[in-house]
Amino acid sequence: MQYILTIYANEAGFAGMPKEAVEQAMASYGAYNDALNKAKVFVAGERLRPASTASTVRMLDGKSKVQDGPYAETKEQLGGFYIIDVPDLDAALKWAAKCPGAHHGIVEVRAIWSADEGRGDVKRAYS
Repeated sequence: MQYILTIYANEAGFAGMPKEAVEQAMASYGAYNDALNKAKVFVAGERLRPASTASTVRMLDGKSKVQDGPYAETKEQLGGFYIIDVPDLDAALKWAAKCPGAHHGIVEVRAIWSADEGRGDVKRAYS
């Protein structure tokens, strides 16, 4: 089953880190990436640009409204994600605990609906 691990942290804190600490953090993410690949559970993952570069889009009265900035102003911002393919939630939680993001922020773990199962589940959930 696939799970998304979303990494939330305070961007301001990361931006103020000394160069050596940033290099160490990047090295720990590199090692984590290697471990995910070696275990053959890595599906996708990316680091996101700062939340200040985000745009939000919503439909109001049939027209799209675009706003600069993130959807919500929070202490922690979404900084990146991994998608992993593991047998169950317990395995996903173990990988989340190993993620460097869990040491300087929060890692949220959520199951991903596959295209096939999602159709039926969405119909049941909203009918």
